[in-house]
Amino acid sequence: MFAFLSEPGADGVGVAFTDREGGASEGAFAALNLGRAGEDDPAALSANMTALRARLALAPISVVHQVHGTTVKTITRADLPGPDDWLGASGPSRRPLAEADALVTALPGAPLAIRVADCVPVLLADARAGVIGAAHAGRRGLLAGVLAATVRRMRELGATSIHAWVGPHICGDCYEVPPEMQAESCAIIPELGATTSWGTPSLDLGAGVHAVLERDGVGVEHHDPCTRTTPQLFSHRRDRGVTGRQIGLIWRAERGDRSDSRG
Repeated sequence: MFAFLSEPGADGVGVAFTDREGGASEGAFAALNLGRAGEDDPAALSANMTALRARLALAPISVVHQVHGTTVKTITRADLPGPDDWLGASGPSRRPLAEADALVTALPGAPLAIRVADCVPVLLADARAGVIGAAHAGRRGLLAGVLAATVRRMRELGATSIHAWVGPHICGDCYEVPPEMQAESCAIIPELGATTSWGTPSLDLGAGVHAVLERDGVGVEHHDPCTRTTPQLFSHRRDRGVTGRQIGLIWRAERGDRSDSRG
């Protein structure tokens, strides 16, 4: 169920990156798919999310309709979702998801998640200030500034000392791109430059994410096996576009609802 898990400890912040094991989905989406309802059986998706929430004892999880942009959605009490609202307009509530590529909140007990299958899930927290965030950093969003926008909004909510966790994504050895795309990307974030294991131009999204966050004064730790080469993870590129999604998930426990931290 988890590629990485750290449950809330003394600081109250929980962090998880899911894998594809332990769910109810079948075929190309087997098994713990947490992707879009238009692609997989909604009943299986609902069962997958129910199992995840039960394992972590979480309230309904906020997600957004990701569009590779820089919009940051702030979750207030008025935005808190119902159990199946994460399915969007295809779900039983027919409630469309907001278009954004990051979420932030200062609410305890309000989990945030980003869905990925090769892009970089980035989770952020200032535990002392009680502010958390989750960002979807694909190539386009990273170059456009989604991480800077997320950090800026967290600081507007009172964050001063932010720590980030970088989750599973396609690595620089595997993310082949045309030479022109590499040059254009590296002109914005030089640390993106890489070469595939077979000797062609590529982008190292993890290195780019790390560099951008570090320049913005954010501490970074990595829990990021390559999605393309890890069978236990979904990969859009490896599976030629027909695949599920894992999530990066962050939450802040209600006071008195904290356990020992473990990975």
